[in-house]
Amino acid sequence: MNAPVSKELLAPPTVEFKLNDQSVVGFEGESILNAAKRHGVDIPHLCYKEGMRADGNCRACVVEIKGERTLAPSCCRNVTPGLEVLSQSLRAKKSQEMVLELLLSDMPEQGHKWTEAGQHGELSDWAQTLNVTVRPELQSLRREQPSADVTHPAMAVNLDACIQCNRCVRACREEQVNDVIGYAHRGAHSQIVFDLQDEMGSSSCVACGECVQACPTGALMPKTQVGSQVVDKKVDSVCPFCGVGCLLTYNVKENRIVSVEGRDGPANHNRLCVKGRFGFDYIQHPQRLTVPLIRKAGIPKDPEAIQHLNRNAANWSDVFREATWEEALTLGAGKLKQLRDTHGPKSLAGFGSAKGSNEEAYLFQKLVRTGFGSNNVDHCTRLCHASSVSALLEGVGSAAVSNQVNDVEHAGLIFVIGSNPTANHPVAATWMKNAAKRGAKIVLADPRVTDIGKHAWRTLQFKPDTDVAMLNALIYTVIEEGLVDQEFVQTRASNYEALKQNIQGYSPEAMAPICGVPAEALREVAREFATSKGSMILWGMGVSQHVHGTDNARCLIALVTVTGQIGKPGSGLHPLRGQNNVQGASDAGLIPMMYPNYQRVSNPEAHNWFEKFWKTPLDSQPGYTVVEIMHKALADDADPHKIRGMYVMGENPAMSDPDLNHARHALASLEHLVVQDIFMTETAWLADVVLPATAWPEKTGTVTNTDRMVQMGRQAVEAPGQAKADLWIIQQIAKGMGLKWQYEGEHHGVAQVYEEMRQAMHEVISGISWDRLVRESSVTYPCLSEEDPGEPTVFKDHFATTDGRVHLVPADIIPADERPDAQYPFVLITGRQLEHWHTGSMTRRATVLDAIEPEATASLCGADLLSLGLNAGDTITLASRRGEVCLRVRRDDGTPQGAVFVPFAYYEAAANLMTNAALDPFGKIPEFKYCAIAVKAGGQLSEAVGFFQAPA
Repeated sequence: MNAPVSKELLAPPTVEFKLNDQSVVGFEGESILNAAKRHGVDIPHLCYKEGMRADGNCRACVVEIKGERTLAPSCCRNVTPGLEVLSQSLRAKKSQEMVLELLLSDMPEQGHKWTEAGQHGELSDWAQTLNVTVRPELQSLRREQPSADVTHPAMAVNLDACIQCNRCVRACREEQVNDVIGYAHRGAHSQIVFDLQDEMGSSSCVACGECVQACPTGALMPKTQVGSQVVDKKVDSVCPFCGVGCLLTYNVKENRIVSVEGRDGPANHNRLCVKGRFGFDYIQHPQRLTVPLIRKAGIPKDPEAIQHLNRNAANWSDVFREATWEEALTLGAGKLKQLRDTHGPKSLAGFGSAKGSNEEAYLFQKLVRTGFGSNNVDHCTRLCHASSVSALLEGVGSAAVSNQVNDVEHAGLIFVIGSNPTANHPVAATWMKNAAKRGAKIVLADPRVTDIGKHAWRTLQFKPDTDVAMLNALIYTVIEEGLVDQEFVQTRASNYEALKQNIQGYSPEAMAPICGVPAEALREVAREFATSKGSMILWGMGVSQHVHGTDNARCLIALVTVTGQIGKPGSGLHPLRGQNNVQGASDAGLIPMMYPNYQRVSNPEAHNWFEKFWKTPLDSQPGYTVVEIMHKALADDADPHKIRGMYVMGENPAMSDPDLNHARHALASLEHLVVQDIFMTETAWLADVVLPATAWPEKTGTVTNTDRMVQMGRQAVEAPGQAKADLWIIQQIAKGMGLKWQYEGEHHGVAQVYEEMRQAMHEVISGISWDRLVRESSVTYPCLSEEDPGEPTVFKDHFATTDGRVHLVPADIIPADERPDAQYPFVLITGRQLEHWHTGSMTRRATVLDAIEPEATASLCGADLLSLGLNAGDTITLASRRGEVCLRVRRDDGTPQGAVFVPFAYYEAAANLMTNAALDPFGKIPEFKYCAIAVKAGGQLSEAVGFFQAPA
């Protein structure tokens, strides 16, 4: 790893100037406003916000510059040598005060308290600082106040408080690049508008809330903060949804989160999406589990009744009875221990959570390995990026990303394949859109043309299931046209000749009829990829969730290798992680074939190290994966490895697994199932014991995002009722299994658990202590000392393989396990959508998110709707060989002909009832992204009654 660069070497040249008659030093290119602030001089400002382009239109920040006739806006005037600035001269102060008074005079009057703290946000704050009051004669000239717009579920628009600073326009257009907010009309009639002067609720707004965070006066604000904006406390934490890992601040009042603000974290720089900003009130939902539950005697586990039961999610008393924690833990752990002692360690399995903390993931896998006695532990990585991990470990020796998302700033070409970043990783998508505006070329390669396609230089809309054909055609072009980085290949790659030989039959001309992309388009993209200053590949589950997912990722590794597009800024490989801690949970060992830090359980050296470290004998054989565990739960009683008991923490396999009828039948067949969660999930309905746990804002711990940043999350509110911290529950189950753990300290020993995990992962996070995370909130790994800032770009000099070289693995076309036919002529593609997360147990209980996307839909293109005689909004039934669902149809011309896209967050139309459990042989990941289905008009919709509110 390269030595860290000192801050002194990175700092720009200095400039000496005078500020209020004092000699001070600024930086070259720094504004007067920011230089003054560094020296403790606050200049009022409203249209400028740190991190945002300066516009200089409010004139509240004007200063006097000696020798100049006019006052200068300090936000967009840079310091220069010898400049003499007066920010507090009589002339400057009079002008600043006049601007504030004029703006205040137009504000909605509430008891003549224009300057009351928080009344009109930053405007009131500055007026209070400068002792500005509004003269009566100005009050009489107030503008005609526009009416409020409260049509949006999340935000209120009160343009009577708008000062037309344009911060919302810049936030929407330049930061998030959504282009919804504009500035219309002229003179006294000018105003902020949404699209073509639509109401906000009917505009194309995606509810990222960047405008709310940018607005200095409350003209745009969260509905939850209308009225008094005084809160009890602000708590810094991390977003609990996707893998981008946005840092945020919870605003808390009376033990309730009332709003969320983006924080200047390295992954988001204050930005958030609709889920991060407005998807927080699920934790306050009346259906939260608050007491331990035990299944009533004689009540059978009926997998077919799940849908009916979930419509009455609060009526758990039909199936369960309340219990004390002592009784629930005694039964939960006691029965697991009994099964282990009677049938052997292979009879138990555990599913951990990628939505919990690193400490929980580490402790959970340690419990399974040392307490259950086997490696039968897995989590949702098996269902998202397992094949990517398999290929990356094989090829480059590390499962983590080579470059961070915002490194697209340095890329010439951004290759997005099998990913819908504007929906799944919205803040990451903003960095891509920002890069495109600066001249980078985005290539979208996907069967569906998604929103990022609006910003793409080229779109490769290939036929579903033909990833390898298309990618091999790109590699073929690079080699055939002499675009290979020969020095890189010779010095840093192995098996190149085998790759070169294998792709001989994959010319673009031969592959075009197979993948559906014209040969010249393939050649053009290949040339640009090879010759750009930096080409970076970002991919999602469209690549990984196939029986050939590992081969897909092998092709991506080969493409960056033959072009030398890895190990430098703006290049490399980035599998966009899905859940907020799927990277950290995998790093911590929550997978059946790896100890922490991807050390194979079958490796004698790693096995011996962990036996000594944990002071207990360990199983040396890899455990079963998610889908394999379900098969083993249905195995014959004579099978010595039959799974009889399970402990599931924060996972919902009864919604997330493929072929749900099979998975639910397997869960119902278990002799003992312990579920630890915050809601009565589909899986919890099949449990014997249900343990009420904590939501993310109710706990303290670390998570690791898609960029390899270990980040600190802090408890903001108390858990409801008798709900307990997940870390405490895991330790109690361990105690019941006979383990003698002793973790002490605040938050159930979380710091002690983290430090133990750090020892187990010393090769990558030895420099990231708990105390450092408390101080800094976010540190990138690999990081090997307290002084090490972390390495955002890896593989600069060598790869993490045994010989330091990338291992190229040729790939050939392997068809999907199940192909369309006359009976099932369509292809089903599943995925997420912007407003809802994974199985929906959190987001569908978030008021704003549910209001925006309240029901399940299936997306088809216009041509298919026409051929089927359907219109948008019609009811249709989708059926595969495994199950069927009924839902409404939505027109989406980005979906190709012959394909149907269905989000899997809706239990009443569970897409995974139809998906295929066929596995990639290397990553053991199911083929979620491809199965054959039939589409027919009509059907009976299932209502989600009682899911979002408590029954009357």
